[in-house]
Amino acid sequence: MLLHRPFQLHARSRFSLLSLSSPFRRSITYLPNSHTKLQRRSVIRISASITAKPSSELRKKHKSSEPDEKLVALRELFSRPNINIDAYIIPSQDAHQSEFTSECYARRAYISGFTGSAGTAVVTKDKAALWTDGRYFLQAEQQLSSSWILMRAGNFGVPTTSEWLNGILSPGCRIGIDPFLFSSDAAEELKEAISQKNHELVYLYDVNLVDEMWKDSRPKPPNRHIRLHDVKYAGVDVSSKLSSLRSELISAGSSAIVISMLDEIAWLLNLRGSDVPHSPVMYAYLVVEIDGAKLFIDDAKLNPEVNHYLKNAGIELRPYESILSEIESLALKGACLWLDTSSVSAAIVNTFKSACDKYISTAGVVNSNKKTVPNSPDGQSCGPTAVYRSSPVSLAKAVKNEAELEGMRNCHLRDAAALAQFWAWLEEEISNGVILTEVDVSDKLLEFRSRQDGFIGTSFDTISGSGANGAIIHYKPEPNSCSIIDAEKLFLLDSGAQYIDGTTDITRTVHFGQPSSREKECFTRVLQGHIALDQAIFPENYPGFVLDAFARSSLWKIGLDYRHGTGHGVGAALNVHEGPQSISFRFGNMTPLLKGMVVSNEPGYYEDHAFGIRIENLLYVKEANTPNRFGGVEYLGFEKLTFVPIQAKLVDLSLLSTAEIDWLNDYHGQVWEKVSPLLDGPAYEWLWNNTRPLVKA
Repeated sequence: MLLHRPFQLHARSRFSLLSLSSPFRRSITYLPNSHTKLQRRSVIRISASITAKPSSELRKKHKSSEPDEKLVALRELFSRPNINIDAYIIPSQDAHQSEFTSECYARRAYISGFTGSAGTAVVTKDKAALWTDGRYFLQAEQQLSSSWILMRAGNFGVPTTSEWLNGILSPGCRIGIDPFLFSSDAAEELKEAISQKNHELVYLYDVNLVDEMWKDSRPKPPNRHIRLHDVKYAGVDVSSKLSSLRSELISAGSSAIVISMLDEIAWLLNLRGSDVPHSPVMYAYLVVEIDGAKLFIDDAKLNPEVNHYLKNAGIELRPYESILSEIESLALKGACLWLDTSSVSAAIVNTFKSACDKYISTAGVVNSNKKTVPNSPDGQSCGPTAVYRSSPVSLAKAVKNEAELEGMRNCHLRDAAALAQFWAWLEEEISNGVILTEVDVSDKLLEFRSRQDGFIGTSFDTISGSGANGAIIHYKPEPNSCSIIDAEKLFLLDSGAQYIDGTTDITRTVHFGQPSSREKECFTRVLQGHIALDQAIFPENYPGFVLDAFARSSLWKIGLDYRHGTGHGVGAALNVHEGPQSISFRFGNMTPLLKGMVVSNEPGYYEDHAFGIRIENLLYVKEANTPNRFGGVEYLGFEKLTFVPIQAKLVDLSLLSTAEIDWLNDYHGQVWEKVSPLLDGPAYEWLWNNTRPLVKA
């Protein structure tokens, strides 16, 4: 499954954290990055004189409709005395910068009708616009009403949200946001951009305007019980993880850290939840200090076993809503607080800054450098301050230990068995002329997976697309509007599962009839890119973006490409999308690929309104045994986790080299060896038929 945004780390030429002797220390050398932000802006930012065409010119026109009642209700709130704004920005994220959110936090989807996971809505007193990326252009065309302007982010001539607001609003307007829904970095960047036209960014702490109009119809917040994640799958117990984190705090001269990313909290505490669809996390904040820790969570989610576990780990419980009070308390007692401003909300960061200013004013302390304050001779802080660094938990979580990798290997084999059973069933049904919809197929796959040991649920909404629907990169079939599986068209299936010991994500594209030469050529070039990335060898400390071209090169040779990244990080029994690593054309992410990281390998090609192709396996980074070590550095490569056949009938062998055919035959040999012992009957026969060696004529 494709990642909707690149994960970013703060720019620095060298960054060291998390020792090899613990889950928290890895020695990392970053490539020079002094010009990364400037370079990125030079590529994606455009002249303010360029404006986007309205959606009516860029997409199929919708029939005229009545005024959007939700927009009318939202705009009525703008003029309230305690609000008084001219525009309001509604992002996709919740207060924890999550990609997927609980239904009660799906505010952008509610106000706009667009349900893709990536998008930002901006509403002024007389206009409404929605920005999304290339994966969702077709979906947005279908879901947005004529009241909305579709902004195809990344296309030439399409302004950013701030450029658009600067262009349509009179100077000196007030632009409102919910500061919990923006990271501190994102809010500061927006504030700086709109200041060019003297606009004011207004933080509305006490009210979210979408919630205000949503009212009683808004879904209730989730409150299901959380569970313990067994140390045999986690590999390291919670006490060791907290001890390692505290060592990092001491090394940084910090006395406390705020962790707000939900998967970081789940990983650090060896807990799992079900508050967010497909992601085994729970809504919470965590504050870890040198001598203690506090978990901010709805205690209705805690059963006696979890309560006892947290007490033994020295973790105090606090109400979820009291996080800002705790931030103020940390400032009042002079804490040096570690804040990752790329993920911690503007509400938290600004609350701490304000409390620090109040402390300094009251104490009469003058501090010209608020990022670092030396300790007094007795070791106590001279006053509250902040350390602005990337969360040390993010990278520690991304580098899997052997227990986590073993769990990932095991669950992928069970998942492969379920998929073999599914494909054997589906091909038989299609050959017998059974009419099946995209939803029928998705439901049947879930049924096969649910029979596997340790199955918990899906890791994202299954993308089941026949024909033209496969070109909608994040297509989600709906019962009342989905298509019937057409045996004469390509069928794309992107799916994944959460197991107690790991997380899977796999895409296969198949044809049940006779594919055209065009479809075979496109499929084969995608396969060549997949093989090239799978076989890549690269020096240690290299970021993922340097590998992205490996997957695109074969497509580029005939002038084709795809509008998404090639690989995203994957959690171990956690989020199917995780950072900070990625393999993407977005070269701002300087995170190196490290041994133990799991990434997807998913090049594709999509012809709008015709077909879609994607081939996806998960890989983990391992040491490569090279005959030379130029510069004395280590070289790395990949090991496969996914073992499901790639359909041979779609491969044009005349385009493949002997080495590429050998790769495919070797892969299918591994699939047979690893998965066949888990199968019998039709699925066993199907696997045999689909893993036979191919020979170039």
